[in-house]
Amino acid sequence: MLKKLSLISAAVALALTASNALALVSAQDAAKLGASLTPFGAEKAGNAAGTIPEWNGGITQAPAGYKSGKHHVDPFPEDKPLFTITKANLDQYKANLTPGQIALFNAYPNSFQMPVYQTRRSGSAPQWVYDNTVKNATTAKLLDGGNGFADAYGGIPFPIPQSGVEALWNHVTRYRGTYIVRRASEVAVQRNGDYSLVTSQQEALFKYYNPQGSYADLNNILFYYLSFTKSPARLAGGATLVHETLDQVKEPRQAWGYNAGQRRVRRAPNLAYDTPIAAADGLRTADDTDMFNGAPDRYDWKLVGKKEIYIPYNNYKVSSPEVKYEDLLQPGHLNPAVTRNELHRVWVVEGTLKSGARHIYSKRTLFLDEDSWQAAVVDQYDGRGELWRVSVAYLKNYYDLPTTWSALDVFHDLQARRYHVQNLDNEEPSTIDFTQAVSDDGYFKPSALRRRGTR
Repeated sequence: MLKKLSLISAAVALALTASNALALVSAQDAAKLGASLTPFGAEKAGNAAGTIPEWNGGITQAPAGYKSGKHHVDPFPEDKPLFTITKANLDQYKANLTPGQIALFNAYPNSFQMPVYQTRRSGSAPQWVYDNTVKNATTAKLLDGGNGFADAYGGIPFPIPQSGVEALWNHVTRYRGTYIVRRASEVAVQRNGDYSLVTSQQEALFKYYNPQGSYADLNNILFYYLSFTKSPARLAGGATLVHETLDQVKEPRQAWGYNAGQRRVRRAPNLAYDTPIAAADGLRTADDTDMFNGAPDRYDWKLVGKKEIYIPYNNYKVSSPEVKYEDLLQPGHLNPAVTRNELHRVWVVEGTLKSGARHIYSKRTLFLDEDSWQAAVVDQYDGRGELWRVSVAYLKNYYDLPTTWSALDVFHDLQARRYHVQNLDNEEPSTIDFTQAVSDDGYFKPSALRRRGTR
């Protein structure tokens, strides 16, 4: 009996060892990064039809007229739509749309449209992020059933993903600068188009992208985040502070909330998973933010493969100061005239709720831009398996960093026929020297910014 148990134990150990080995990318495959693949693992070549071009480095410098800290100047001002997808011609383009996008056409047949432009593979990142990504390819490995990872830092951890959860981590840890500050508004747009702005100042320190740090220095912290409300008056002064952990099953996200009326700080242990966000009028969950964030442990994640999809890309008009909010925010959806969509290859990642796990979404499908790992569209299904919510990120290149990030995040509720918009802003995020935000003991000190007069 003991001999039999020993053999079983040895077999299990061998299987686990083999599993970990399979999770690592060989040096031969990693050598493709920067050659046939981009440094982030995308196919460098264009598609056979010529509708997706070759990647040639993306945007490497700001266009003329751009001033740091101000709204981004559109680098492609002369581009015109090639065609516009409408409900009338939807069948012609269905193969290159997500189920959520198709549902939006069906929900708003007389108004929802997708202007499609020439595909510009504008995605780019700093060279040091590329260098770290190449290093990560042969060292990064999943921990604790995929709830965390080890031996990756300062770049995409799994540029040649072997599983759905690896691709998901690429989105969660993608580059967005090291330390940013921005003033932004969010709105819940009602069926009749009414809305009320909630404005806040946000500060984030991405510890994972500290150029002077390492994986050993993380201490399970990915980033620090602070948001304090500026308006309306009834909410002004309230604040939320988050210490985002890497493995949230091992060490849950640490969050605190400050109530200005009560003048009290309280722990917010439930700020995770499907907790509804008050400022979103119940249209966004905690893990909807940023298209997906937090622990992946409640879902089984599958890497479905790649597809060519029309996704929002190079959306500079939606955040232009020339476009007023009343012209942008229409009943049901954003004004299509100021949006831009392009054909891009995306990774399709499907999460299915585990048996016995609790969440309002039974399934969620993420469509990740191959050039940046940013989720462009996420389709979410209710407990009956019916499509319920569609999240859309209107991407553009923040060429002052540079990185591909969202200009606006929009969360559509197909059943309520309402939607929520995040990141309506007056100016672009400011990037700050991370040393200004870190105390001697390594903790976040956002008050340093306010003393320096940063907006």
